[in-house]
Amino acid sequence: MAILAALIGSQSIDEYKAMLPAALNFGVTPVEAKEIVYQTVAYLGIGRVFPFLHAVNEILTARGVSLPLEGQATTTTENRLEKGEQAQVDIFGEEMRGFARSGPEETRHINQWLAANCFGDYYTRGGLDYQQREMITFCFLMAQGGCEPQLTSHAAANMKIGNDQSFLIKIVSQCLPFIGYPRSLNALRCVSEAARQQEK
Repeated sequence: MAILAALIGSQSIDEYKAMLPAALNFGVTPVEAKEIVYQTVAYLGIGRVFPFLHAVNEILTARGVSLPLEGQATTTTENRLEKGEQAQVDIFGEEMRGFARSGPEETRHINQWLAANCFGDYYTRGGLDYQQREMITFCFLMAQGGCEPQLTSHAAANMKIGNDQSFLIKIVSQCLPFIGYPRSLNALRCVSEAARQQEK
């Protein structure tokens, strides 16, 4: 799952098409594969994710998987903001309560979108648990590069919910052949920084 997430983050569509069948052979389920792609939209944008959505559908169909898969949504239009904020609190801590209503008025809507969309629409879905979702988010951010502040925050979130420093180092190590040394070394620096923050 980490490699699939990193390949989407690094826009490696050809390698993704080669690796997804192997991942399915080694136990990644069709639901997990689709959930990884869906969640990536919040971190890369639909423009960069659309080719991967086509690829996962084509590969699953070729393997005889009937689409669409069973729905995994657990929120509604009415409660997605509330449920998203609760997911942020569950993952990052109580300091996230009220985040959607914080910040300068002219950009506050983005905090609201983040809570309702990124967390309310994606993190609350079935198919993956919080630990898996935070791990793949770490991989999306690590692989695309240029997101080090967010990568540090999500490394800390991973640690808070049980994906410890040693686990994250193993994730970076597993993804290194696919994303290269510069982004891997940046990720290790972010993991170390997050670990220091946890000690305070």
